[in-house]
Amino acid sequence: MAEAQNIPAGSTTAGSIAVAAESTVATRMSAPPSFDVADFPVPHGREEEWRFTPLDRLRGLHDGSAEAGGVLTVEVIAPEGVTVETVDRGDARLGRAGTPVDRVAAQAYSSFEKASVVSVPKETVLDEPIRIAVHGDGGTAFGHQVVELGAFAEAVVVIDHTGDAVLAANVDYVLGDGAKLTVVSVQDWDDNAVHVAQHNALVGRDASFKSVTVTFGGDLVRIHPRVQYAGPGGEAELFGLYFTDQGQHQEHRLLVDHNAPHCRSNVAFKGALQGQDAHAVWIGDVLIRVGAEGTDTYELNRNLVLTDGARVDSVPNLEIETGEIVGAGHASATGRFDDEQLFYLQSRGMPADEARRLVVRGFFAELVQRIGLPDVEERLIAKIDAELEASV
Repeated sequence: MAEAQNIPAGSTTAGSIAVAAESTVATRMSAPPSFDVADFPVPHGREEEWRFTPLDRLRGLHDGSAEAGGVLTVEVIAPEGVTVETVDRGDARLGRAGTPVDRVAAQAYSSFEKASVVSVPKETVLDEPIRIAVHGDGGTAFGHQVVELGAFAEAVVVIDHTGDAVLAANVDYVLGDGAKLTVVSVQDWDDNAVHVAQHNALVGRDASFKSVTVTFGGDLVRIHPRVQYAGPGGEAELFGLYFTDQGQHQEHRLLVDHNAPHCRSNVAFKGALQGQDAHAVWIGDVLIRVGAEGTDTYELNRNLVLTDGARVDSVPNLEIETGEIVGAGHASATGRFDDEQLFYLQSRGMPADEARRLVVRGFFAELVQRIGLPDVEERLIAKIDAELEASV
């Protein structure tokens, strides 16, 4: 039923690639979901959901010692017909897409003061993307954003994270029946930033949700996308790319909860790593519940290690509670930079740095092209080139 993992063995010596994988399915968190931070014990690092995360670099987001006081601005530019609101905590639309599943997400929900709600009316098809700019100017902040689409509405949302911040946030995507939403979330923080976020998507009947998560900057970034279905026929595509540099910790931890029949999901994340102590973590959990007959799902993670000293932990999990499905599978692979490809290009007269850039571009090209926004695609390619230039 599930494709065997294709993960090469890594050396345990210093400067080697460390690849960790296990068969334990961990789609269910150790504590039930809750909006109350008191329902979650302070993590100590041995829990399944925290064992890869360096808690000492969370700046107190996990233990309640972080105090809000930072400067965080959120600017929304939306086409005509879209409603943009700043609402108080009591707004009924907050939290509809999902409940916090760990202490940081619950802390964020308990601590934010104002939330941003972007609404697209039913049957509205937008010709231009909605652009949300989140910028930090230092300090700790807690945030909450909601993007909701009415029935049969169609929209593209681009969320840019820049500047310096210690940010814990929840982001909700609510799709009405037949709606189509594409979200591009870019984490391009300054070097010292910390960003921990839970992204919740509730996909309506016959609705289509596509998410592209892009992570470059920050000292520690931990993104937790979660998808569930509000009715049959829904489709979710979760794509992502990350470029992890020296000393950075970038963690993407996903859950697709197939809780309705005849729904589909496709997950594909790719990452490149370079530099001493660069650490990327990818956890892909897919749960197919008893009543989710007709499910079709697949998840993939690929990692390209460009230098010694980098570490990748890639763990795909698949839990199936019914045999009445169309298909389900997963794959994960991590490998070094292909010296043969580099040699081939150099033998044709291409300089080494240009050859290296071409190979890495090719590795990411498939996912970049799925974004569908030329300006964003060009910017990401330029960012990848800049990351490679910095390592030469």
